[in-house]
Amino acid sequence: MIYVFKTSVDSRSKFESASTLLQELLPNTLWNFDLEDCDNILRIDSELDVPNLIQNNGIFDCIELE
Repeated sequence: MIYVFKTSVDSRSKFESASTLLQELLPNTLWNFDLEDCDNILRIDSELDVPNLIQNNGIFDCIELE
């Protein structure tokens, strides 16, 4: 399943922190940020319950888009 989130990742340092967190929480999962998009989109392709794993993570804000 592909999940799409609006995020607060808008700088290199936030991207690096978010990347570290995602690698820890979602090993072997495909994900990417589109920081050129006005909503700093994060896309995750996973069979896991991703919203429960990454929302309220303390590193970056994210809202699932439908």
